[in-house]
Amino acid sequence: MRDFELRDLNVIIGANGSGKSNLVQVFQMLMAMSRKGLQKFVLENGGADNFLHNGPQITPAISMEFEFESHSDYRQGSNFYRFELIPTVLDTFLVSEERKYVTTNWRPYGSPSYESRLYDEREEKSQLNEQFNGVGYFVYRSIADWMVYHFHDTSSTSPMRRSEIIEDNAKLRRNGGNIAPFLLKLKTDFLFRSSYQDIINAIRLVMPFFDDFRLDVLKMGEAEKVKLSWSQKGSDFPMQPYHLSDGSIRFICLATALLQPLPPSAIVIDEPELGLHPEAIRILGELIRDAAKRTQIMVATQSPLLLDQFSIEDIVVVNRREGQSVFERLQRADFDEWLNDYSVGELWSRNIIAGGTSHE
Repeated sequence: MRDFELRDLNVIIGANGSGKSNLVQVFQMLMAMSRKGLQKFVLENGGADNFLHNGPQITPAISMEFEFESHSDYRQGSNFYRFELIPTVLDTFLVSEERKYVTTNWRPYGSPSYESRLYDEREEKSQLNEQFNGVGYFVYRSIADWMVYHFHDTSSTSPMRRSEIIEDNAKLRRNGGNIAPFLLKLKTDFLFRSSYQDIINAIRLVMPFFDDFRLDVLKMGEAEKVKLSWSQKGSDFPMQPYHLSDGSIRFICLATALLQPLPPSAIVIDEPELGLHPEAIRILGELIRDAAKRTQIMVATQSPLLLDQFSIEDIVVVNRREGQSVFERLQRADFDEWLNDYSVGELWSRNIIAGGTSHE
């Protein structure tokens, strides 16, 4: 994948096995690197050899380079980050990293190591945040601000249906495990109440019987925990997380992620339409478009109905060519005549947008 531009809104489509999930996994790996969790991530996903295309004899290392545009008063222009993952005999990786700012040359982070220095970079930028936020004109967003949300597990034992400590409210976790304390913070903090109300309004569009979250605080020994309790219109009976259907609790997590007042610098969601009613998918598309005005959004999907909510220029098609994943952004001029008679989703369903099964 070379010279691939990610815009504010990026809707990734492609056949099964084309490489959509690989793109999502790139951001999951970067998240792990920014938290000193690279080796844990690699081992949990089958070891280093599992990441190398056709094994280490064909792919001796993985190299990536990223360009980030900066539009702050602090620094104008592009910043660059690149790394190389070198497999070891222990089925892990050594990571070699370099960075380059607008007016500087490439500078290595240090010698290759088992864990990334992105965590240290995040701590450095966090201090900058504190310094400049006091003045009120600058917020630095780094590579460590990305978040890959994965709300697929809605089972009876899933984290989002369980209680969580009240202090776990700084940011919405990737699996929604702290959805209750996070919503409680938005509900009770004056600065975030408008965002909380936006979330409630979005949920009511999908669940008209929904009134509000109760978010009961439970005392459990020394800890205080919050659960996703809620109330229905016309009833004061306290509804519990298990009263929510899989689609309902998944939509609650999606709406919270997309309407949160301080979103990550980039949000990645894989197949957010799973288990949702068609009307909920339409509303989800509106939330995604609105969120893309405030942060960068990447969504991987197979849903024609969700595609109908976007412009043709928002869509990136992944195709396999000679064993490689090729990402191409669609151009309106190529589909103008088709769009007179068909929606974007219909063009995808009919394979007029060429991204179906290919035989190499």
